[in-house]
Amino acid sequence: MKILIIGPAWVGDMVLAQCLFKFLKQRHAECVIDVVAPAWTLPLLQRMPEVNEGIGLDITHGELGLGKRIELGRALRRRGYDWAIVLPNSFKSALVPAVAGIRRRSGFVGEFRYGLLNDARRLDKQALPKTVDRFVALALAPNETLPTVLPTPRLIANQENATRALKNLGHDLPRTPVLGLCPGAEYGSSKRWPTEYFAEIARTQLRQGWEVWLFGSGRDTPITHAINAATDGRCFDLGGVTSLAEAIDLLSMTNAVISNDSGLMHVAAALDRHVLALYGSSDPGHTPPMSSQAEVLYLGIECSPCFERECPLGHHKCLRDISPARVLTALTK
Repeated sequence: MKILIIGPAWVGDMVLAQCLFKFLKQRHAECVIDVVAPAWTLPLLQRMPEVNEGIGLDITHGELGLGKRIELGRALRRRGYDWAIVLPNSFKSALVPAVAGIRRRSGFVGEFRYGLLNDARRLDKQALPKTVDRFVALALAPNETLPTVLPTPRLIANQENATRALKNLGHDLPRTPVLGLCPGAEYGSSKRWPTEYFAEIARTQLRQGWEVWLFGSGRDTPITHAINAATDGRCFDLGGVTSLAEAIDLLSMTNAVISNDSGLMHVAAALDRHVLALYGSSDPGHTPPMSSQAEVLYLGIECSPCFERECPLGHHKCLRDISPARVLTALTK
């Protein structure tokens, strides 16, 4: 059986999608899984042994890319896929498998997708509260019950790439424990624990002989630079200087990771690192880190989760009231 998955655009959701890939392999051991995904997520797919091929779609967040999608669908016709599973709920995400003429096209009812999907499911958010539940449910028969235990994401890091990245950045292999800090969040500031709190954690662990590595995209560099400045430049600031592939492989060299609810948090959990995941405006019941090595820190105050990009009340109490002392106590466990 040849299966084409239309993958999500966010890094964290793509990590969670690996649960679906593993579930499909459990049910159909000989199946071949290809995944259509934004080009920037391909390094994730390359570290998932269940995926035969990641097929890059060169589009930006929010771009319709109608012509590119139709062109890709036509190019995939000759591959003879038996089944397509569409994970995003948008109209545009259902175009490729329809144009490719894939016989069975599964997904949830979304915006104007009738005709594009021929196995369209109604989403019951109460029955399927987690993103990963919804992904795996699309691999089941319409009336089939979701399994109690689902597979967990596990990325296979490339250690040679990590070593090469360190060398290129002029950094030696670590000889002491490494704490990774992921202080950014692509979604918005409402998901970010205060920068000064991250800096306090960094100073404490540096005093205890740890290395502290700061991870983030180019958009996170003001935050990583501020944390590093607050430690007199003693952190290894990787903000904006690594590719996603390098960030994944370097995260695998850490002993513990403290992160906002972000894509890198899910990456660290899938690498089986000790993760402290900080939740404020988002819901840990919806997109939790799927690892026994991860601990969620969440206050659940009256106004959270609000799911807003910026704090609508301006106080950020849902994250600001998670003190550095509480995080350090969790870290010392």
